Amino acid sequence: MQKPKVIVIGGPTASGKTALAIEIAKAINGEIISADSMQIYKEMNIGTAKPDETEKQGIKHYLMDFVNPNERYSVADYKKQAKKSIEEIIKKGKTPIIVGGTGLYIDSLIYEIEFLEIETDLEYRKKLEEIVEKEGLTKLYYEAKQIDEEAMRKISQNDRKRILRVLEIYHQTGKTKTQLDKMSREKEIEYDYKMFAIEMDREILYDRINRRVDIMIDKGLIEEVNKIYQKYQEFPTAMQALGYKEVVEYLEKKITKEEMIEKIKRESRRYAKRQLTWFRKNKETIWLNGQDSLEKNVNIILEEMK
Repeated sequence: MQKPKVIVIGGPTASGKTALAIEIAKAINGEIISADSMQIYKEMNIGTAKPDETEKQGIKHYLMDFVNPNERYSVADYKKQAKKSIEEIIKKGKTPIIVGGTGLYIDSLIYEIEFLEIETDLEYRKKLEEIVEKEGLTKLYYEAKQIDEEAMRKISQNDRKRILRVLEIYHQTGKTKTQLDKMSREKEIEYDYKMFAIEMDREILYDRINRRVDIMIDKGLIEEVNKIYQKYQEFPTAMQALGYKEVVEYLEKKITKEEMIEKIKRESRRYAKRQLTWFRKNKETIWLNGQDSLEKNVNIILEEMK
C-alpha cells in the first residue's frame, strides 16, 4: 500500500521557507505544519519571524503559537503533535507541508526517531556539576569520550550541556547515546517524506539575515522581549532563543544597543551556517536555489511530487 506523501521544506533562517511553503499549499491544496522550535511560543512573534494572518494568505498553520514562554516543550512532544497534525490534514484530503529550520524536529519525523524520556538523576547531576567546578569540564569530556566515542565526535569540548547528557544517559540506562540513537530509528517510517531545502549564495543570505534583524528592531523586538521578561517571574527557557537572549543582555545593561544588534546579526549568521550543515547530512535532500523565482521552486517541488 502506498504511503501518503508529505512535503518537507527546510533551510537556513531568512532563506524564504515560509513564502515557498505558502505558494506550494495554494498550488496543491495543502496545509502547513511548523517545524520551528521558537515559533511554537505564544507572545514571541517578532523575534521568531512568525507569519501574521496576512502572510498566511488563508492557509491553515499547525504547531505555531500554542506554548507559553515559561513552559517546557521537548522534541518528543513535537513529534507526537506533528504526527497528529499530519493525520488530521490527510483525513481532510489535503497534503501536509512541514516547514522550518529546526533540524531535530524534522529528523524526528523523517527518520521516525523515538525519543527516550530519561528522568534526571539530580544527585548524579550535582556530582557532575561539582566535578566541573573543581576539576574542569575537560575531565568530563574525556570521560564521556571513553564511554561513547562516536557521539563525542560531534560534541565540542566546551559544550557542557551535551557532555553531561552523554554521561547521564549512560548512567541512567547502561547504554550509550549512540546505541539508543540506533535503536530509536528501527521503527518503520509511516509516510513518504519528500525532503527539500533552500540554499543560496552565502553573502546574499547574510545580507538578508542582517536586513531581517534591522526590520525586527524597527517592528519592536526590544518591546516584545521586555514585555515577556517582565511578565514571567522565573526565567523562561524560551528567552534563551536567538535574538531574545541578546535583547535581555541589553535590558540588563550588560551590552549597548549597537552591540546587541551586531550580536544578533552575528549569531544569526552562525546559526544559518549550522542549519545548512545539518540539512546537508541528509543525502536524499533535493536542494533549491533561494535566488531563483518562487514560481521556479514551486514547479520543481510539484514535479518531484508527481
